[in-house]
Amino acid sequence: MTNVFLTRIDSPIGRIEIVGDDDAVTSLSIAHDGLLPHDGEPERSNAVLDRARAELVEYFAGERTDFDIPVRLTGTPFQQAVWAELVRLQWGEATSYGRLAAAVGKPGSARAIGGAVGANPVPIIVGCHRVLASDGRITGYSGGDGIPTKLWLLGHERIGFAA
Repeated sequence: MTNVFLTRIDSPIGRIEIVGDDDAVTSLSIAHDGLLPHDGEPERSNAVLDRARAELVEYFAGERTDFDIPVRLTGTPFQQAVWAELVRLQWGEATSYGRLAAAVGKPGSARAIGGAVGANPVPIIVGCHRVLASDGRITGYSGGDGIPTKLWLLGHERIGFAA
């Protein structure tokens, strides 16, 4: 059986909980209404999570623009394809749901793309906040406190968007 590890950090967008195993980060949660999924459980870190913590601290300080930590993204083949496209996005680079749909060979499936983006188990590290509507508007965000969290992340990376 795989060991499960857990650590938390404070950030400008609220507390963050990072979960992983011996080899990779498997989930990242941003506090919603001050709560995290595993608040009742004690922290139990390892080298992977210590590295994730350090990289996130550097990201929030503006000292890191990409992540080197291993992640394991578990989902359907469709979700995996969408997340693989998100991994390709760089700091300060945005895309649209329509462009993601075309990139995974499913043009016209922007709504399904939105569901896959929202199901990303490792936000921030896998930059789902970088996805906007085709006209540059913000249409939602499932992490933390929603759109205010996305606004902070976009501003941090200097990604422009339409009002």
